[in-house]
This record gives sequence, structure tokens and C-alpha cells, in this order.
Amino acid sequence: MSRGDTCVALITGRGGSKRLPGKNVRPLAGRPLVAWTVDAAQGAKSISRVIVSTDDPAIAEAAKAAGGEVPFMRPQELSGDNSSHVSVIAHALDWLEDKTGEIPDLLCLLQPTSPLRLSEDIDAIVTLVKDTGADCGITVSAAPHHPAHMFKIDLNGKATPFMPPTTGYQRSQDLHQLHVVNGAVYVIRPRTFREREAVLSTDVVAHIMPDTRSVDIDTEADFLRAESLMRQRTAS
Repeated sequence: MSRGDTCVALITGRGGSKRLPGKNVRPLAGRPLVAWTVDAAQGAKSISRVIVSTDDPAIAEAAKAAGGEVPFMRPQELSGDNSSHVSVIAHALDWLEDKTGEIPDLLCLLQPTSPLRLSEDIDAIVTLVKDTGADCGITVSAAPHHPAHMFKIDLNGKATPFMPPTTGYQRSQDLHQLHVVNGAVYVIRPRTFREREAVLSTDVVAHIMPDTRSVDIDTEADFLRAESLMRQRTAS
């Protein structure tokens, strides 16, 4: 990998999930959830190093067993319910600079809760950021509903269109396709990240992923759907 192309993957996963306790090490299709993300990062040609930031020894051990690096344990003050992702990223970048004397040109942020992303998805958005010179990259999937078909409901049950009403009925196929961030991959430039202290800027490019690879596990229903899709994938 040439100078100017270095991209480090940072997998972030804490141990204090309230809705699904222990979800980052919960077996999904026979493996700890975090292992699927380590696999995807290691298989990506654009990634030079795979680092896991966690406060939980069980997540650390599962990540190491899958082949990831856990060179530090995340401080408890960065692992609470109200801890910001920005602070977690900043901590990892400070560690990298302190230990290696430099920070990577790009940082690829991955969360264990998106186990169905592929290495190819990571490579696609990293390459797009490099080729376009964009400041940030995200992965997205098609929005299931268009805002033109949404309503706001007040306390009395009165429905008001979310968007200003238009003349005549708008068919779904006539509306511009919109996309939502699926949380599978974020790519940032560490130097500009430090300047703005936010994950994304206004200079963003996107890689579109299908719904079947865009499950972001937050509930039991999400976990069961991801489990079903992963078993279908591994059985084929």
C-alpha cells in the first residue's frame, strides 16, 4: 500500500448493551457477533490493520480469537451509555499517534452490530473516498418509505403531511429514490476529523448496499433476522 493510502479499520464495541445484554459476543450462526466484523475487515484489500476498541474482556478475547488486534482496553469513562463515538475515535487515534508516531490517512469505522457487510463493501467505500478525494464515506441502503407518504400525528390524532402537499397522488415509482445510512461502514480522514470533532462533514460520498446486507442489530428481531440471513449465506 503506497504512502497516502493507509487505511486502518477501527472496530468499536462496548460491553454494556442494555437492550441486548452481551450482544457483541452473542453467537450468531455459531460465532461471536464481533467475529463477523473482524473477518470482513481482515478480508478487505484496502485495510492495512484491524484494531478493536472495547472495554469488555469477553469482546476483547472474541476479537483476538477471530484475528483482530486489541492493543489497548478502552477507558471506562468512554464506555458508558452516554459516551460519544467521537471520543472513542479520538482515543484510538491518540493511541495510534503515541505508539507509531503517526495517524493513518484514512480510518474505517466498523460496528459489530452490522455483521452482514462484506469485505467488498468496505473496499468499495474506501476506494470511492480515495478516488473522489471526499472527506468522508458512508454505506447506505434504500429508504423503505418516502417522506412524501409520511404524516405527523398530534395528540388529538390529527394527521398532517410531513412534506408540503402536492397536487394529485404521487406514485412511489415517480418519487426520487432516497437512501438511509445503514451504519455498516464509515470512512473518515483523521486529520479533518480532529479539526471538526464530528464523524461526518458535508463532503460525503456513499456506497449503496442491499437491504439483505444492511441489518443493524439493535433489537431481538434484528438479531433473529441477521441470524437467518447469515445462515442462508453460509449454507450456500
